[in-house]
Amino acid sequence: MTNKTSSSVELASERIGETAKEMSSSAADAIDRTRSSAARGLDAAAGALRDNVDELPGGDRVSRLARGAADRLQDTASYMRRNNVNSMVTDFTTLVRNNPGPALLAAAAAGFILGRTLTRD
Repeated sequence: MTNKTSSSVELASERIGETAKEMSSSAADAIDRTRSSAARGLDAAAGALRDNVDELPGGDRVSRLARGAADRLQDTASYMRRNNVNSMVTDFTTLVRNNPGPALLAAAAAGFILGRTLTRD
């Protein structure tokens, strides 16, 4: 009876693992299909920022910051085009492992903002 139960548990565990892999793969495929659209949106935002940088109030400092932001948006768009979801997840994991303090602070800030947004009346 113990061997039969053990075999059933192993079989169920194996099937759950296979299903999880299939779902993960499907989610990654869906995200990969939207990467180019997201990259185009980032490019458009960078272009709009660059087009309007001289009209921003605040002088040279604000203009430099806006140009820098546009450059980062452009870099992000290029990164999204070059990398699939799996490599982005690997890069993110490496970033968090190498910078746990800032990653924890960013996660806490994001959680706080999300919580405030969802609980607003």
